[in-house]
Amino acid sequence: MRRTLFEQPHEDFRLLVRDFLAREVLPVYEDWRRAGLVPRDLFTALGKLGIIGTAVPEEYGGGGQDDYRFNVVIQEECARAGVTLGGLRTHLDVVVPYFTGLANSEQRARWFPGLASGDLYTAIAMSEPGTGSDLAGVRTKAVRDGDHYLLNGAKTFITGGHHADLVIVVARTATDPDDRRAGLSLLVVEKGMPGFTVGRKLEKIGLATQDTVELSFDDVRVPAANLLGEEGAAFTHLGRNLAQERLAIAVGAVAQARAAIDLTVTYVRDRTVFGKPVAHFQNTKFELASMATEWEAAQALLDAAVTALVAGELSPADAAKTKLFCTETQGRVVDRCLQLHGGYGYILESPIARLYADARVTRIYGGTSEVLKTIISKSLGL
Repeated sequence: MRRTLFEQPHEDFRLLVRDFLAREVLPVYEDWRRAGLVPRDLFTALGKLGIIGTAVPEEYGGGGQDDYRFNVVIQEECARAGVTLGGLRTHLDVVVPYFTGLANSEQRARWFPGLASGDLYTAIAMSEPGTGSDLAGVRTKAVRDGDHYLLNGAKTFITGGHHADLVIVVARTATDPDDRRAGLSLLVVEKGMPGFTVGRKLEKIGLATQDTVELSFDDVRVPAANLLGEEGAAFTHLGRNLAQERLAIAVGAVAQARAAIDLTVTYVRDRTVFGKPVAHFQNTKFELASMATEWEAAQALLDAAVTALVAGELSPADAAKTKLFCTETQGRVVDRCLQLHGGYGYILESPIARLYADARVTRIYGGTSEVLKTIISKSLGL
């Protein structure tokens, strides 16, 4: 079905991204996969082309385009090319919006030029050992000490933490026995601050080039000038971008499901069994027809949600519905595509195997499917 989501500037941007991936990423991507990490200079290269700083205001060297559709294009083209650019999605879709929405004028002057150029790369540290979805249970503490906060604690499952120059850390700055959500603040920790340690890179089932690390903070002196937003208001601040964070995961899920279908159509046309191409069997045709229909439904829902987000009208419940449907659809589609690949689909050198491994986490991070169902049920008055 014809999509109406994008306008000409987005399609021009698409060609720019597609060309960059073909020239700068695909020839070396296998090296990155084996290393389990993308090189840090990838982000400065993206900055030089203006790909990474579209949402940063023009006065700081950015594109001044606060239009989430540009981020959608990046994810779609990465899925089309079969690559993952480290934690770029988290940087662009999750972290940068906190800076653009909360930074004061001094912080903007200090950080925004680097965000636009790619010289500053970001991560956000929320999850802790023993604390996942229960953000109110954060135990990392920051105590005010003159013009600084003394930060102590540990974080885990931090996407992009290996390369990050700026890490937004969720820390408890006060305790309210009557409200567990109160007293949380956002502090920006900078690479190289004494006491800030980037720990081991965690080995995952999929997303081989996306670094996921542990972070520790041992009496890190964070300037009070690095407080992002209001002290004690982190829970409110984090909620403002939650719809986009969930939508970003849905974007990748739908794009990767489409990539899986395209790979499978090509494979079943070329693969011969019992003297016939696999594509000639009725089961193959019916399976792909069903998958294409499911994917089309997910794409339509996603495009409607992106349109609502750009208009500032996407509700938390609708974002939850979109992520739930799109990621569950991705899981079913990729699994069935792998089945049609037979034994080859189980070999890691197969692109479908990588898509299968990468897909599993989308139903977990950014809100598990179970958490999303809770949000949706509340919107129904249940």
